[in-house]
Amino acid sequence: MTAALKEKTRDWNRVSEFLFVPHTEADCDRLASFLDDLIDEVGEDEGHPLASLMEVVGALIQTYEDRNIPELA
Repeated sequence: MTAALKEKTRDWNRVSEFLFVPHTEADCDRLASFLDDLIDEVGEDEGHPLASLMEVVGALIQTYEDRNIPELA
């Protein structure tokens, strides 16, 4: 394993506690809570350092909902 990959592995171990693909409703709830915190911090500031993280977390939640929550007819 290269030094760069070792560094990324160490970083991922920290990041994966709050950034992960949700597989259960509880996982999705955890991500939604984190997204709420991000929204409170970032607001509508597209230049905020956490804005892209907020977008990624939102996309993970949306994907989970699209796959697991039936649409209302």
